[in-house]
Amino acid sequence: MAHNIETRLEEAGITLPEAAAPAANYVSFVTFGSLLQTSGQLPLEGGKLPMLGKLGAQISLEDGQKAAKLCAINILAQAKSAVDGEWDRIGRLLKLTVFVASDPTFIEQHKVANGASDFMVQILGDIGRHSRSAVGVPALPMDAPVEIEALFELK
Repeated sequence: MAHNIETRLEEAGITLPEAAAPAANYVSFVTFGSLLQTSGQLPLEGGKLPMLGKLGAQISLEDGQKAAKLCAINILAQAKSAVDGEWDRIGRLLKLTVFVASDPTFIEQHKVANGASDFMVQILGDIGRHSRSAVGVPALPMDAPVEIEALFELK
């Protein structure tokens, strides 16, 4: 499986960044028994947010999906760090929780979340199929449009 994930990342033109350090008093991930929980990941690219604002106001659905994909890339960077680069230790992605900074009239949070979900299945294959929540919120840290946390099963 490890080879498959690295191959799929390469085919998608994705180089995982270094796992981001926590921005406050928390850890980037926690393992407990056979579970790996990531902290919420923002759509950072090169250490910066490429877009700011709310879906339905400053951010389009398409850009929201791109932001969700960036969050997913950062989740995979955290997961890779958590398993010391040993992708074979990942049993399955169990759940994504997607927070979407939304204008009060925006009701397509689920479509924004597809940017992350589709990417996870593309890269992880069948073990990337997961349950999900997509929630609209009034604001996120640093005016990010999306934040996503993940729960994985470890082998």
